[in-house]
Amino acid sequence: MRRGTTVREIRNEQLKLSAFHDQLDNGLNVYVIPREGFKQTYAMFSTKYGSIDREFVVPGADEPTIVPDGIAHFLEHKMFEQESGEDVFKTFARYGAMSNAFTSFDTTAYLFSSTDFLDENLTTLLNYVQEPYFTEENVEKEKGIIEQEIRMYDDDPAWRVYFNLIEGMYQVHPIAIDIAGTVDTIQQIDKDTLYKCYNTFYHPSNMSVVVVGDVDPVHIHALIRDNQAAKDFKRQPEIERIIQNEPTPVRRARHEEKMLISMPSMQFGFKDMSRVSGKEMIINEYATSIGLEALIGRSSPLFNRMYEEGIIDKRFSWSYDVTPRFAHSIFGGNTKDPDRVLAVVEAAFAEATEHGVSEEDFNRARCKMVGQMVAALDSARALARYFTSYTFRDADFFDIIGVMESLTLEQVNQRLREHLDPEMRTVSIVLPK
Repeated sequence: MRRGTTVREIRNEQLKLSAFHDQLDNGLNVYVIPREGFKQTYAMFSTKYGSIDREFVVPGADEPTIVPDGIAHFLEHKMFEQESGEDVFKTFARYGAMSNAFTSFDTTAYLFSSTDFLDENLTTLLNYVQEPYFTEENVEKEKGIIEQEIRMYDDDPAWRVYFNLIEGMYQVHPIAIDIAGTVDTIQQIDKDTLYKCYNTFYHPSNMSVVVVGDVDPVHIHALIRDNQAAKDFKRQPEIERIIQNEPTPVRRARHEEKMLISMPSMQFGFKDMSRVSGKEMIINEYATSIGLEALIGRSSPLFNRMYEEGIIDKRFSWSYDVTPRFAHSIFGGNTKDPDRVLAVVEAAFAEATEHGVSEEDFNRARCKMVGQMVAALDSARALARYFTSYTFRDADFFDIIGVMESLTLEQVNQRLREHLDPEMRTVSIVLPK
């Protein structure tokens, strides 16, 4: 790298992959991952801020602030509106880029992918995310748009079965609140509250930029450094985030709802009280994931038994999500007989927690997951998202494959015994009217 910079290379020799990292004077973390031969460049400008950040202490303040539910998602919508009246999507399109944004429980991200005009697109991304424009008029207008979006999701069976499950798992944790909020809570949002959230969470000290593609890291770091040096951001201390202590038991064991669908949709899952970060979180994540893949992944005897019996289809799936602030597994899909699926799974899970998965199933699952992660290295989008996610969770993406390869059958079976506790399970079913 150029002499006099603070950029350091983070290298994984096993993967033959490097990330060039710099933390700027304003606190912004910048990662550039060069991938020779990639036709597409993918960039994400992200803030460690999501729907669960509803109570916090503004740096420099003494008292906590509580904001309306859905404000992180509302803020994401408003960032595309510029004082000049220019449409940011059209600006990106002019330079041949596809742009988007998303809000999750703990992250908000703005992104683009392009094959050309990288400097112009990256400058556009940095500038519009750091130039908010809120007025009483445009905030009121947005409420109508988001209200329609909320009502649309309220009528979506897939979303209802998912969020009914999350609501059933958690008693007081804000993850149980819909990311978009409710029709009532978004009416409480005004431009002053938006600016307070923006100034707190969209400060560079709470953000990162990740750029992946066939790029020159020296040039990209210089462009971002010069862009940020021209703006008036002083480094900000850590934000104090307030989340009530979540009780261990689930809120409810089962929830049913009826909608206009042709076949029942079901999800069930296990609440996990793990609160870990860093490498310990990665060990926890992949010990659990390898165990679940061995137990109920598409190549497992359990999955194939249910499929051959005709009670699930090939879209039946599982996932495990773990962060320092929440963790849970989710299983499900469409099924003509939800209770039969639950009975078969319950028996198989009880057997697994007593006797463990076999060494053959363990090795098969681990090889599959290592292969999927290696394949992700050929995707600029996947690399950018993984890197953002793990750095925000104080973990190192480069540790993942090494952790998976070092896990033992005993660790995986122990993790299944801890996680698959019937008392921590909840079920959500949407039935045809």
